[in-house]
Amino acid sequence: MRKFYLLIMLLFVGVAVSAQENAKWLRYPSISPNGETIVFGYMGNLYRVSSDGGVAIAITTGDAYDMRPVWSHDGKSIAFASDRYGNFDVYTMPATGGTPTRLTYNSANDFPYDFSPQDDKVLYGSGRNAPASSVRFPNPGLFQNLYTIPIKGGRPELLTAAGAEEAHFNKDGTHLVFQDRKGYEDAWRKHHTSAVTRDIWLYDLENDSYKQISNFEGEDREPVFSADGTKVFYLNEKDGTQNLYVKNLSSDSEEKLTNFKDFPVRHLSISDSDKLAFTWKGEVYTMTPGTQPKRLEIKVLDDAAFEAIKNMDINSVTEFAVSPNNKEIAFVNRGEVFVTGVDDSRTKRITNTSTQERMVSWSPSGKELIFSGEKDGSWNVYKATLNRPQEEYFYASTIVDIEPLINTTAEEFQAKISPDSSKIAFIEERNILKVMDLKSGKKTVILPEGRNHSYSDGDWSFQWSPDSRWLMVDDQKGYFFNNNVALIKANGNGEIFHPVNSGFGESNAKWAMDGKMMTYTSSREGRKSLANQGSTEQDIYAVFFDQKAYDRYTLSEEEFKLLEEREKKEKEEKEKAEEDGKKSKKKKEEKKDEPLKLNFDNLDIRKVKLTINSASISDYVLNKDASKVFYLASFEKGYDLWVTEPRTRETKILAKMGGSPSGIEISEDGKSLFLSNNGRLVKVDAESGKVENIAINGDMVIDAAAEREYMFNHMWRQVTKKFYDPEIHGIDWQMYHDEYAKFLPHINNNYDFQELLSELLGELNASHTGGRYYASGANGDHTASLGVLYDESYMGDGIKISEVISGGPLDNADSKIKAGDIIIKINGKTIKSDENWNKYLNNIQDKNTLLTIKSGNSTFEETIKPVSVGSERALMYKRWVRTMERKTDSLSNGKLGYVHIQGMNDGSFRDVYENALGKNLEKEGLVVDTRFNGGGWLHDDLNTFLSGEEYLKFAPQGEVIKGGEPMTRWTKPSIVLMSEGNYSDAFIFPYVYKQNGIGKLVGMPVAGTGTAVWWERQIDPSIIFGIPMVATIGAEGEPTENMELQPDIEVALPYNEFLSGDDPQLQTAVKELLKETE
Repeated sequence: MRKFYLLIMLLFVGVAVSAQENAKWLRYPSISPNGETIVFGYMGNLYRVSSDGGVAIAITTGDAYDMRPVWSHDGKSIAFASDRYGNFDVYTMPATGGTPTRLTYNSANDFPYDFSPQDDKVLYGSGRNAPASSVRFPNPGLFQNLYTIPIKGGRPELLTAAGAEEAHFNKDGTHLVFQDRKGYEDAWRKHHTSAVTRDIWLYDLENDSYKQISNFEGEDREPVFSADGTKVFYLNEKDGTQNLYVKNLSSDSEEKLTNFKDFPVRHLSISDSDKLAFTWKGEVYTMTPGTQPKRLEIKVLDDAAFEAIKNMDINSVTEFAVSPNNKEIAFVNRGEVFVTGVDDSRTKRITNTSTQERMVSWSPSGKELIFSGEKDGSWNVYKATLNRPQEEYFYASTIVDIEPLINTTAEEFQAKISPDSSKIAFIEERNILKVMDLKSGKKTVILPEGRNHSYSDGDWSFQWSPDSRWLMVDDQKGYFFNNNVALIKANGNGEIFHPVNSGFGESNAKWAMDGKMMTYTSSREGRKSLANQGSTEQDIYAVFFDQKAYDRYTLSEEEFKLLEEREKKEKEEKEKAEEDGKKSKKKKEEKKDEPLKLNFDNLDIRKVKLTINSASISDYVLNKDASKVFYLASFEKGYDLWVTEPRTRETKILAKMGGSPSGIEISEDGKSLFLSNNGRLVKVDAESGKVENIAINGDMVIDAAAEREYMFNHMWRQVTKKFYDPEIHGIDWQMYHDEYAKFLPHINNNYDFQELLSELLGELNASHTGGRYYASGANGDHTASLGVLYDESYMGDGIKISEVISGGPLDNADSKIKAGDIIIKINGKTIKSDENWNKYLNNIQDKNTLLTIKSGNSTFEETIKPVSVGSERALMYKRWVRTMERKTDSLSNGKLGYVHIQGMNDGSFRDVYENALGKNLEKEGLVVDTRFNGGGWLHDDLNTFLSGEEYLKFAPQGEVIKGGEPMTRWTKPSIVLMSEGNYSDAFIFPYVYKQNGIGKLVGMPVAGTGTAVWWERQIDPSIIFGIPMVATIGAEGEPTENMELQPDIEVALPYNEFLSGDDPQLQTAVKELLKETE
């Protein structure tokens, strides 16, 4: 018997970095103006070191993550970004270290890029609203503004809202060089060539003009001016690997300066003498043009290499299973298995690993705990048992033995032991259902490969029948997004039976009434979204394999009462007869378990709808005689626990949960219900609805470094198993794993870790990849919105309003505030011209806020409630759509309608339907704008809607009237606007729109990103990563991934034009569509 893992308690765990080893995964090195010193980021702190290498000295310390250091031109100061207040703000400090000065206060992330040539200001980028004149799609998270701010703090000044990144001044401050951003693709993706990749631009500040200076169809990024301003150094991927190039601005000639292979050059900076610093493979290099790059030997000898082990509360239960005796509950928290007592506060940690365990279940005896674990390069099935016979419960045990039950090189998980304890069913390689005999070890295929195609691990299920002879299984029949319930004999012999086989599908099927009944959920009679792939309401149904059970179950309330009286009388007579000795006193033989007799004939007649009202149903359970159905349903806010009695048709809320409960189980006696809600376990009285929290007594020791190593390896393995191309685009995936894994000992935080994941996933050259870290930011700043756009050119006292946003907190009948007014105080605090007023907006969302307003020569006060930035962005989107509608109407003289599709989802489809067949019904054509749509799943709905052809007219009293059939589709001409920012299904829609010949495409090319993704949340729930898993194949017969879609008419959106209110893409679309309506 093998022990699973042994917990080693340590006060600190050190990463495996020796004093002789170079520090690696060094981030954003910045070389000093004199070229003698480099400041870089390592493990969340900033360090300085000689530009020749050596021992680095920390200049920032603490729990905050400090990054992106930038030198002042006199070499005396450093600007950097830090998340000390929950988001990244800009700080300055002496170059040798010291107390930082906070410059920015907005809760949008702010990143410094440069100092002004006079060193009196810091140049930084931030995701804020563009000025009122801009007509580009409003997305501050995508297009950041460039600001300058005084080095000692003060009011930010907008330089440009073009959407510039990595910007730098030339020596005299007349020009900026920057990289653009055009869409949502992950910043660390490599090797792709499409219109969405970054280009390099010059911005002439004096003439307010922009010039693109790169023309490669792949990535051009991180530009810096040469010392004399005649050249630009930058990074480029044209030879397959991102390397360093230099471009002469007068001749437009370029030269490749480095020849690194396999891994990209990153983080370029430059000194006053054109000495360059950058990273390759996580280490810092320096060079001057005409010489070879020099790798620096940099050592970090302080305690940044140590990471404290953490104790964490157990409050994130992701799944649970109640023991057969109902006295203990096994559950999974952060990838570890625990058992807690139902009526006892003691909690036992069963597994203690840095890897993941999940899919927990009990053996019928309750003496064994079955779960799946990812270990030794595959998922395996394990069994936990009590070591000491005198200990009856896991939660109160001292020693638990764990051994592998199914352990091969294949992926095996989601195991369940049969009720007779003779067999175990499990899923192999995610798509095959097998049964193993627990004595002989013989394995039998029950559902072969090709029937199911798992999307996310654990997304299809099965249930043993009470007699252990059948398995109830989800069966997709080999189709995508289809699911029916199948019954298959557990010996692997015989055909597959589909008791319902509905086109609406069935899910969450369960045995009931000792196998005489099967229950399931279906959307057959529930309300559904307008879009095919939107949300649906379900009902709980039952089919009966036993006619007698069906007859009994469908009796009316009155008939059932009579039956109960008769059965009671018969029982009493039987008991009296036994007492009188009329029955043989021969010892009764124990009744042997008889196989289920499943009658599959006419099941459609023996079908009952158990729920009264359709709803969004999370899970459900029935009591033993199926007289009550308990289910988690959402009618209003959150899910509540409901109970329905099918015979009486009585339905009520048993317990208000108001959260996100998942999973429900019922005790053997039917008196208690168990569920998890918001990460906690609760018990609910099945009669009264009383809710009790189930105590979890204990915390969890976290080895974050070991967790990150597991998540890294898990991600790599998931790609090998689930990436849409089994050849993984022909790259050496093992080599990249081994090389990037070397950086793990040098990472102690999730900011660096998400970049590591993104770098590795970026090697795939595929969309929908990258790591994401969602820092809690719970105690950080949250800047509220007043619901106005500001006059960015105004630099006097107060804040000048350029526009009151419709629908915002100032847009009401009682407000006198208007455009041109000046806010001179917020909550009594006077706003000076040299003051950063953003700090007065922090953490006042939904709170009464007093504004003092200067309007002309008068002053007045108004109390408002500021809204969140998210609410403001929703208002800004509506504002933009109204602008596009007005422009379309004006440009077409009222002949054309306009709709924008914000996302590929039901809400956006409803907007299209409402506006196209509502206010645009009498228009002659429809402009369909998809620019900067991030995707979803709506392409079929939209193409069906826009491809309507009239086939039937109506004529009441002989008068042929407008319209006809189809009444619910657009039957007139349309045209689609698209941009480089279209992503995912916003690629697929225009692709099939063009393929089906519905209309023309106008705008810019769209990268081929039409691949379905699984964003998988990790055992550390703040980390997710994406794997593109399902390719879409069109008329070309090959995956559309990386197949760029060309418009019929290519039109760019120049900076000066959209910033001043012109939209040439829309103008072209209107002009072209008008031709079709003439």
